[in-house]
Amino acid sequence: MIEFAHYYLDFLATLGKNFLVFFDTIFTAIASIFTRDLSGSDGYLFKLSEAIKAFDVLGWVTLLLVTTINVLLAFFVLYRIFLALRKFVFVRRKEIEKEELLEEIAKLRDQTEQLALEKNQIFALKLNELTPYQSAQSLLPGEAPVEKDEVEVTAPSVISRFTKLVNIDNKYRFNPVYVNMTDSDMLTLPEIVQNYIYYAASNLKLYYKASLVRLFVAGLATSKVIILEGISGTGKTSLPYSFSKFFDNNAALISVQPSWRDRGELLGYLNEFTKKFNETDFLASLYDATYRDDLNLIVLDEMNLARIEYYFAEFLSVMEMPDKSEWKIDLIPAPDANDPKNLNEGKILVPQNVWFVGTANQDDSTFTITDKVYDRAVAISINEKGSYFDAPVTDVVHMSYDYLDDLFGRARAEYAISMKSLEKLNKLDDFIQQKFRIAFGNRILKQINTFIPVLMGLGGTENEGLDFMLTTKILKKFNSLNLVFLIKELNELVSLIEKLFGKDQMPMSIDYIRRLEKNV
Repeated sequence: MIEFAHYYLDFLATLGKNFLVFFDTIFTAIASIFTRDLSGSDGYLFKLSEAIKAFDVLGWVTLLLVTTINVLLAFFVLYRIFLALRKFVFVRRKEIEKEELLEEIAKLRDQTEQLALEKNQIFALKLNELTPYQSAQSLLPGEAPVEKDEVEVTAPSVISRFTKLVNIDNKYRFNPVYVNMTDSDMLTLPEIVQNYIYYAASNLKLYYKASLVRLFVAGLATSKVIILEGISGTGKTSLPYSFSKFFDNNAALISVQPSWRDRGELLGYLNEFTKKFNETDFLASLYDATYRDDLNLIVLDEMNLARIEYYFAEFLSVMEMPDKSEWKIDLIPAPDANDPKNLNEGKILVPQNVWFVGTANQDDSTFTITDKVYDRAVAISINEKGSYFDAPVTDVVHMSYDYLDDLFGRARAEYAISMKSLEKLNKLDDFIQQKFRIAFGNRILKQINTFIPVLMGLGGTENEGLDFMLTTKILKKFNSLNLVFLIKELNELVSLIEKLFGKDQMPMSIDYIRRLEKNV
């Protein structure tokens, strides 16, 4: 043990001397640069003063030029170092502020939850202090509480745990809504597109291209989930809002919050203290649609501020079932006789006349939308604002879901995809599977066979639909690949697309692939 101690102390002493020599050498070199080497008897300045005695005019010019270049180079290096240090300090300060802000948000969330818990406990205690009779009625100002012995005890009026939904029951019990279509309401698919464009422009000062509206309406025929993505300020939220207005109904606008972590944020939850269900606006809008037979849009504004799979996963799964009578969402485990009328065994049926339209900005404040969501939805990019145009004043239309669904069905029957296009899709599928290990799944093929015929019925072309579906359903998946090693395959894919469909016939797909290549 003693021998090891002697060895280790000697090792530390040697290591310390080496560090001292290292730093002494660095400081000596720096001092030499700015003292002896600069102004000593054999330094830079001394040698320069001796050399310039023999300089001619060209030598002086060269000296001035070289000196200027050296000074500028030194300034540039120092300036870049300064910028790097400033950027580091700025980023570090921003990260610290961000961490402090997140900590403050977490504290506020904890305080909010604690206050809500205390409020529920106080409310529960107040309910326990009241008699059964008094809890079912309100006392008038100045009225003394009634003793239980002074009144005839009768069964108290029952209060449902679903306040908003019961109010909806009462609203439609006395004022049922029916869609009475006239001849002017019975539009064709192209007329729906044209009349909507005129309505939005003349009444709401919103201007949309026919190509965009065709994609949106064809998306409604294809999926119950539509995603409108792109840069801010291009009319993503206004599109479903004005479309609902055109059909004389108001879209429900639900603002997604970054704190949403589960379905309770979307649908609400049963409060165990008050025995009341905390109903959300989303749930009320969904339940309201069960009483209507017109078109209903529920807009999830900035839906990717939180992870969509966290709060919307149950809807994505349920709406995959082929039997639409099974599109049921569980609300409460134990049903009650006083629950709202259109709840069946504690479940709400997602009605067919409802679509969920999500808007999504693509920036650092949002989450990436995963393939699971893209596969089940129709995603439409809106990256430019519409231009002004004169439009005739156009009125709203009243249209039932059944009528619109019948239009979609007729379009699917009349504009079925040609066998030639299906063969081209099969060749593309084989190539993409072989080169990129990505396949056209059954879900995507089903969507293609619905989307393209309806798009053609709306006035679009078959290639336009194929181009859109190829880009949004297949090429989007390429973002998860290591494209650095797939440049050759991407160029081969472009050549194959142009060979199958013709040059300039698939602009959206070609442009997307070229942008993938640039981002590599």
